Amino acid sequence: MKSVVLAAAEGGRGYVPRLVESPEPRPVGGEIVVEMKACGLCGTDIEKIRGEYTASMPVVGHEAVGVVKEAGRDTSGLDPGDRVFPHHHVPDYDCYLCKAGNETMCDRYRSSNLVPGGFAEAFTVPGWNVAKGGVLKLPDKMSFEVASLIEPLACCIRAVRKCGAGVGESVLIAGAGPVGMMHALLLKPLGAKVIVSDVSQDRLRFAEKSGAGRVLDAKGDVPAAARSETEGRGVDLAIVASGSKAAILQGLRSVRKGGRVCLFGVPAKGSVLDYDIGDLYNSEQGVVTSYGATETDTKAALKVLASRGAEFGSLITHRFTLSRFDEALAAASGGAAMKVVLTP
Repeated sequence: MKSVVLAAAEGGRGYVPRLVESPEPRPVGGEIVVEMKACGLCGTDIEKIRGEYTASMPVVGHEAVGVVKEAGRDTSGLDPGDRVFPHHHVPDYDCYLCKAGNETMCDRYRSSNLVPGGFAEAFTVPGWNVAKGGVLKLPDKMSFEVASLIEPLACCIRAVRKCGAGVGESVLIAGAGPVGMMHALLLKPLGAKVIVSDVSQDRLRFAEKSGAGRVLDAKGDVPAAARSETEGRGVDLAIVASGSKAAILQGLRSVRKGGRVCLFGVPAKGSVLDYDIGDLYNSEQGVVTSYGATETDTKAALKVLASRGAEFGSLITHRFTLSRFDEALAAASGGAAMKVVLTP
């Protein structure tokens, strides 16, 4: 079978994605094998390839959905032919961190993954993930493309919940990529006044057409524009949906006194911020970070997509097969594409 795997780049910096022929996987014990039907290309996949992301193992493809091809002898409730979303990381739900509400910080959360990754014609879901409820069955009417948005949308749902987005609040979303737009769409039912910033004019045009609200060129004075839009106060909440240090600084400088900043995008390892912490303290601003998602969030994402699938599905702008992975990577890295999805 065809699969995309990472090989160490010369010089030790980053990886080179290679399309290889791999043996057909067979499930053992509580594992299942899933025939991939769609897998989204995430910004963290790009960062892993560049060697900038080290939060988890160098496996690409975690937004995968498909059909159960074979189930191990120790599984129950999952049968060949079932349409499923398998979560790549699942916590134990029993440790101190899980019970404290920090499930994605659980030591077991990042210890397993889809094998060899979601960018494969078929992949194995670890027995741990299956046993802990990390596999959701998909509604018959939901397309695999839309279902591939479950994982990134779940991460956004967790972030919105963690930062306590309120009804009618003003929100700056720094970064108009796929997850930035998902945040904007999630905030719409709350009646939030959404402002979206980005350096890409293509993405700003897409955001404007999608009804995201006010759009701002991130190369301009975003904090001044945010204050202008909020009677001089600054926004109630800034969600930084980018790993850019400039975006983080814009978020910090755009919130009002007593406001909150949610760091959602993944900064490159070694990122250092030049910021006067006194400003943070004197303005009584809060900073929240949000990493990953739990099964509570994936179930919530599935529910959202069941009723608003067409709306979120419109974020998918580019489609490629596995054999065109290099083209998919270029499209996702270039800024013109919104969400890129691969199929076998």
